[in-house]
Amino acid sequence: MSPDDTTHETRKLEHLRINLHENVQARQTTSGLERYRLIHQALPDLNLKDVSLATTIFGKPLRAPLLISSMTGGAHEAERINLTLATAAQATGIAMGLGSQRAGIQDKSLAYTYQVRRVAPDILLLANLGAIQLNYAYSVDQCRRAVEMIRADALILHLNSIQEAVQSGGNTSWKGLLKQIEKVCAALGAPVVVKEVGFGISADVARQLASAGVAAIDVAGAGGTSWAAVEAYRAPSAFLRELAEAFWDWGIPTADSLERVRRAVPSMPLIASGGIKDGVDAAKCIALGASLVGFAAPMLKLADRSVEDTIDGIKLIEEQLRIAMFGIGAENVDALRNTKHLEKL
Repeated sequence: MSPDDTTHETRKLEHLRINLHENVQARQTTSGLERYRLIHQALPDLNLKDVSLATTIFGKPLRAPLLISSMTGGAHEAERINLTLATAAQATGIAMGLGSQRAGIQDKSLAYTYQVRRVAPDILLLANLGAIQLNYAYSVDQCRRAVEMIRADALILHLNSIQEAVQSGGNTSWKGLLKQIEKVCAALGAPVVVKEVGFGISADVARQLASAGVAAIDVAGAGGTSWAAVEAYRAPSAFLRELAEAFWDWGIPTADSLERVRRAVPSMPLIASGGIKDGVDAAKCIALGASLVGFAAPMLKLADRSVEDTIDGIKLIEEQLRIAMFGIGAENVDALRNTKHLEKL
């Protein structure tokens, strides 16, 4: 395992503190969505009240194609955040991912910080482990434990090679990892989603993941939270801080990644995340081929305040998405995904 001498709980608390109180957004890289425009249709030929956001993924119905992206767990304060997020997801009918569950796998006393089914019995819930752990003694057994720990509907394996490379004691033995992912996909018995953490997925990697049997890809592109920036704030030395800062804006912008991956694996469900600001951005992502759109940093800041603020924030995004669909005459999510009313500027 990682030789980083901080405990899992300490590390999770550092991540929470940094994401809530420091500016770790991309400085120069944007999501790329500003380069796309939905073409207004002045005669939409439908009523706003009839616009439906409903969708289904992994056989689970959602009231809107939105995902609270994986963020936290493994510390007492993280439980409060996760319960708030899950309560809001249940109230609004959207999906939710948990933060990396390695802490709960290695220390069962921390498992409770991820367990949210008591407040969210019906949501699409995604478990989460770092894919690199499959090269460090983890197997399908730990993956199954992660799913069972939270009664999840699917498992996310996240890719964070740059984050690992710039941190103290990071896990950097990535050779042969694709084969390990393929083994999990074949044996787990639940859908496997592979996501980046903010540096994007390329077309070549998407094709590799499809051949390995993954059920969906979250492109998690650059333009939002930079985990290199987070590690710069955590760095125990000036050397490591400068090392991490060099990669602050590393990655493929979300829109570019989504466009490339959609072409590479045209039939695979895709999740778009990374710097998504609002429901109009979400509409653009779906028009570019996404099945779900993930929000992380905005949800974390809302959840730190209250359940009510989180629910209101989600409802605002939903209404922005609904009006954007109305504005181009798309009566449902399938119509939005297949719209001709999107142009690249």
